[in-house]
Amino acid sequence: MTTSPVSVALTTSFADTLPELALAWQAEEAPDPTLLTLNEPLAAELGLDPDQLRTPEGVAFLLGRSVPSGARPVAQAYAGHQFGGYSPRLGDGRALLLGELTDTEGRLRDLHLKGSGRTPFARGGDGLAAVGPMLREYVVSEAMHALGIPTTRSLAVVATGRDVRRETLLPGAVLTRVAASHLRVGTFQYARGLDDLDLLRRLSDAAIQRHHPSARDAQHPPRALYEAVVAAQAQLVAKWMLVGFVHGVMNTDNMTISGETIDYGPCAFMEAYDPACVHSSIDEGGRYAYGNQPAAAEWNLARLAEAMLPLLHEDQEIAISMAVESLGTFRPLYVEALLSGMRRKIGLPPSADGAESTALVEELLGLMEADHVDHTSFFRALGQAARGEVEAARSLVVDLARVDAWLARWRALGPDAAAMDRVNPVRIPRNHLVEEALDAATAGDLAPVERLLEAVTSPYDERAGLERYAEPAPDQFGPYVTFCGT
Repeated sequence: MTTSPVSVALTTSFADTLPELALAWQAEEAPDPTLLTLNEPLAAELGLDPDQLRTPEGVAFLLGRSVPSGARPVAQAYAGHQFGGYSPRLGDGRALLLGELTDTEGRLRDLHLKGSGRTPFARGGDGLAAVGPMLREYVVSEAMHALGIPTTRSLAVVATGRDVRRETLLPGAVLTRVAASHLRVGTFQYARGLDDLDLLRRLSDAAIQRHHPSARDAQHPPRALYEAVVAAQAQLVAKWMLVGFVHGVMNTDNMTISGETIDYGPCAFMEAYDPACVHSSIDEGGRYAYGNQPAAAEWNLARLAEAMLPLLHEDQEIAISMAVESLGTFRPLYVEALLSGMRRKIGLPPSADGAESTALVEELLGLMEADHVDHTSFFRALGQAARGEVEAARSLVVDLARVDAWLARWRALGPDAAAMDRVNPVRIPRNHLVEEALDAATAGDLAPVERLLEAVTSPYDERAGLERYAEPAPDQFGPYVTFCGT
């Protein structure tokens, strides 16, 4: 590892504050690196020079092979429940935290690598990543950002020139990821597993300082932190549900304390509305199906409460009572966030009668489920229906009598079409287009990825030439199955 000429100051606050959770390590060599894609707007936001990042020295920095003086890359330790089974030691098996930097708005953000090689946390894995999965994370995370959903971001994907063995040999790559931090529910579980109360307190203090500073002045800061995480996750999952996003692997190590979406492995966007929608190859029981995501989040938050019990009260019974009470805020917060979002999607003002608007939402979702209506297309078409052009919405439904009755009740409330267009996307990362673009990129053609990025990072604008990016998958595409990429 050499000192990087890239102009950036990386701090080591995570490693300095929580050394028990930081293992100094370095990225593996890349035999023939090639920059595949660079997020220039994000680079500028971080105070980095895109032209500098495109140089050989910049690419070496993005691979973690050349870092600024004083930086100390580390693999982070964490635990986690994976599909309900507890693993006391997971950690960054193929990832490294290069350090933290302060962006142009004064926010501290992590600069992190994925696919940079084996660490002692690798548990038998090769520590590498393939071009396809890394570009998937780049595309989908940037689409989520454009949709206004809190998310980790993707700065760059660099091909390494090394093949990665999965079912076949695939070209390898490293993703450079940006996050508010990588503190997870699993980070707290790991600290609790060490039975180190001082570490747990320092971790809580670090999370408060980094993400929820208002908790510092609360009567009980750790409890205020926990409730802030509960609230952030309630808002986040509601936002997922409103756009039809299916995370696919909601393990506790994939739930952030900041409230950002993290880990875009077996993720997908639902097309036909279906609460049982599952795309992940490893989710055979539907634990993380679209409709199960709120309950999965609540379960994960219960595990966070268990990890934080010693911080809540020295008497365990009292601590449990406090945790149960605080966790109890998740459901009402989630339901309110979801219903508020649904009222916006159908164009009703906040002053609309709550019972009537809730009944309209529930009836509409039942209709969409029964007729397998495309989620994204239908809500966008409702904007036209609010203007009196109902055929686009009607054409997506089989039960015309039922939808006509619903449309009549809804239009009588005077929905705001322009407001609907601001929250109902024209384009999401359609699964067939994602696969098409990733297959092309794996074969060396990046043009489809670039066109897809152009489409999904302007999701609300009607734009000539991008019509195919708004269309559902053709029937021959068949059931969509995603893989975690490891």
